[in-house]
Amino acid sequence: MNPTNKNNGTPGRTLPWRHVLLALAAPGLIFASAAFAGSATPDSIVKTPDAAATADYAFAGKVAAGPRDVAPSLRMPLTKLKVKSSSVMVIDAKDSSVLYSKHADVAMPIASISKLMTALVALEANQPMDEYLEITEDDRDTEKGTTSRLTPGTELTRRDMLHLALMASENRAANAIGRNYPGGLAAFIPAMNAKARELGMTSAHFVEPTGLSSQNVSSAADLIKLVTAASRNPTIREYSTYQSYAVPVGRQLIEFRNTNSLVSKSGWDIALQKTGYTVDAGRCLVMKALIQDREVVMVLLHSVGKYTRVADAGRIKKWMEGSTAVRTASVLRSQNLN
Repeated sequence: MNPTNKNNGTPGRTLPWRHVLLALAAPGLIFASAAFAGSATPDSIVKTPDAAATADYAFAGKVAAGPRDVAPSLRMPLTKLKVKSSSVMVIDAKDSSVLYSKHADVAMPIASISKLMTALVALEANQPMDEYLEITEDDRDTEKGTTSRLTPGTELTRRDMLHLALMASENRAANAIGRNYPGGLAAFIPAMNAKARELGMTSAHFVEPTGLSSQNVSSAADLIKLVTAASRNPTIREYSTYQSYAVPVGRQLIEFRNTNSLVSKSGWDIALQKTGYTVDAGRCLVMKALIQDREVVMVLLHSVGKYTRVADAGRIKKWMEGSTAVRTASVLRSQNLN
């Protein structure tokens, strides 16, 4: 209503969320593949030369003729990348090559990242965006007891509800969207899971539209598929990246802010984003962004600490910028030698 400027295969392993931290404590391999097709199989993993350094390095390149062979020019690891999020995947959006992966096949709670699926399913239903939906007592959070400025009785258009769900992660708005789906929540939840199957998200499962339930789970690898699909929808791209948005609640015009501070940061060109947080899921972040003229999709799950997910995104950005500089310098040196 009153927007401000916006910012320019094998199935994954599903573990009970209480065991996720134990699973993630074990050393993991970081690998890159020629193309992303779910979780990598053992024969498609490209290992680093130094086993002791596998937690810090990633390769950027294509898999050559043999399943474990890498072109000689690609055997040099890129600069070190250390991220603190428990599960991470970064891909090149153009060719789906995996740039970085850490415990990406472990399914875990995804909190409000669920709202990307909520938006995708709701938009594909082609219901009138100008139809007014009412927040009711049924939209109150009985799972975690979270609060909301959308009091029962508030009426907003479906467009505004979707905008607040994507930008401000408004739980009552997301639930109202699902509740007003043809057939109600009883039809909306199966539609979410059907869409997940359609996208090949074999580890994903949804039980409600907000992400408050720890039973809404997925692996980072499968969330790459969701982010990629959602980024094809211009409405999701637009609404998720607004810095702020104001709607009438009662007699007041209330402004909501984006839950991702990076949308207002210079140096970031974000096409789509979504944050998430619950105690079970930790802090989560997914984005599609342009880095060094390269479209990248990144998923960061179970970050501990208020700023860790944002710091990890910054580390990935700097890592890619540094790696590009290293590759450019290497090419220039090679040309000079020739």
